[in-house]
Amino acid sequence: MDGGDVLWYTASMRILGIDPGIGTIGFGVIDSDKGKNKYVSCGVITTPSNTALSPRLDSIYRDLNELIEAFAPDAISVEELFFSKNITTGIAVAHGRGVILLSCYQSGVPVFEYTPMQVKQSVVGYGSAKKTQVIYMVQRLLGMKTPPRPDDAADALALAICHARASTSILSRAQKEGEEPCSTI
Repeated sequence: MDGGDVLWYTASMRILGIDPGIGTIGFGVIDSDKGKNKYVSCGVITTPSNTALSPRLDSIYRDLNELIEAFAPDAISVEELFFSKNITTGIAVAHGRGVILLSCYQSGVPVFEYTPMQVKQSVVGYGSAKKTQVIYMVQRLLGMKTPPRPDDAADALALAICHARASTSILSRAQKEGEEPCSTI
């Protein structure tokens, strides 16, 4: 997590979760108030695979700026990269993630980063949970009638829930101890 030098834990906040990518970038927006999370919106930003990298990055940047302006989040939760087998895909995703972080930074909204394992642990209670388990829990935790789709949007909602839980936990702990909450865990 980064969060900068800002003290950033309030009882009520709007959180934008972002699942980075290059072809498909998931986004999910929730309102969190005293440990209760409410679904606001989710979807994806897409770029055509037959387009050169630079225009795709520009499209991601512009679209994300529009999302940030439209939803006015109080915090942004972004997934950290995890490289498995395909390093070429990982590099392209890293380019996309860099543009995402730049857009978020320039917006002035605090950014918090979580690993896939942290997100799964927070949402499912098990750091090695399967994607279907994450989707099911996101649907259940947000009281959605149908599972969030596509998977990238579900992952983004899980990122938002993860941050809501992390910030609520820190705020609660700080209040019990009579201290101001800090910006790091």
